[in-house]
Amino acid sequence: MDQDEKRKSPRPIIVGTGLFAAALGIAVAVWVSNGGANAATCPVRAEAAQAIDDAATGELAALLPSSQWRDYSDLAFEDENGNPVTLADFAGKKLLINFWATWCAPCREEMPFLDALESRYGGDDFEVVAISLDVGSDGPTAAALFLEEIGTQNLKLFADPTYKLFERLRNEAVTLGLPATILVDDEGCELAVLQGPAHWDTPDGHRVIETLLDI
Repeated sequence: MDQDEKRKSPRPIIVGTGLFAAALGIAVAVWVSNGGANAATCPVRAEAAQAIDDAATGELAALLPSSQWRDYSDLAFEDENGNPVTLADFAGKKLLINFWATWCAPCREEMPFLDALESRYGGDDFEVVAISLDVGSDGPTAAALFLEEIGTQNLKLFADPTYKLFERLRNEAVTLGLPATILVDDEGCELAVLQGPAHWDTPDGHRVIETLLDI
């Protein structure tokens, strides 16, 4: 990507580690103002969302339960070989979907925690789906090089170099910045959203994922 492209590339707000309280306030605000969202909806799972909310303390205190029941099964992106995939391809698994980019410092700090989480819980019932939003034809390459540089062993490379995923999240009032994380059930239905990074590979993070797996 040349310098002119980089200057024109969209950049969402970056939510830093020290801004969890602000992130929580932003999250509440966008949900309150979400009347214009046109996302497909799933059946209401209030008890499941409440169980995750009850488990989300400490490091995960900013994780908010769903109140919109969005359907993400049609979420489209690319695998490491550039092949098109959607969340429907993960049907039967509960997912932690993380949106990140190499130019986002809090995202970079969060990746090792997500890699460790995938190592601990990844399998037939759960997967961490970390989707790079680095823009342009060289975006996936930059993301792959970064994951190699930090020595990730478990995360697969997924990417959306078109940046359309972030535009969808913003337009549906899901998030205003990166990183952002969505927990979904085994049919791709939203249960909780986190704006900002988290130390997922901690007892607090483990408790949330174990609750997700139990519901």
